[in-house]
This record gives sequence, C-alpha cells and structure tokens, in this order.
Amino acid sequence: MKKINKQTEGKRLERFFKGPANYRRIDILFFVEKNKGSNLFDIAEGLDTDYKIIAQHTEKLVQAGLLNKRYIGNFTSFNLSPYGKRFVSFIKTF
Repeated sequence: MKKINKQTEGKRLERFFKGPANYRRIDILFFVEKNKGSNLFDIAEGLDTDYKIIAQHTEKLVQAGLLNKRYIGNFTSFNLSPYGKRFVSFIKTF
C-alpha cells in the first residue's frame, strides 16, 4: 500500500498566510485585482518597483496559491486565484 503524502490543514493554511506576509505582496494582490491579466512589467511600473523584486514576490504568491500565472508568448500574466480573491476581500475588512 502506497503512503500518500498529504499536507495537513495547518501546513496548507500556513503557506496561505505566509504568502502575503510582506507589504509588497499585499500591494501586488491589490494591483492584480484592479488590473487583471497584468504582466510583471505592468506590476513593476504600477507599483514603482524594480522588475526583479516583483518577480520574486509574485513567485511566492503563486506558490502560496494566491495568484495564477499564465504564459502568453514572452510574457507571464497574473490573475487572482479563487483563494487570492477571498484573501483580498478578507484584507479589505480591516
């Protein structure tokens, strides 16, 4: 019998909450909510931040399951995932 390595609910939630644990990542989530399908250059320009920094932070948000990325030619576009949409609405309650 194969042993299936499932993440515990706590681990999954930890990844979910650590993903946006930075003010730039929260700014990225809000920017992508307003500008659906934005690429890294759009986000970097809109937030007046370096492209490489945005690339690192968006990757962490993708790993946390808050952003979806889609490849279009040489560009990568980003949209909020269903969890990302819920998280942004949660943040707005504060």
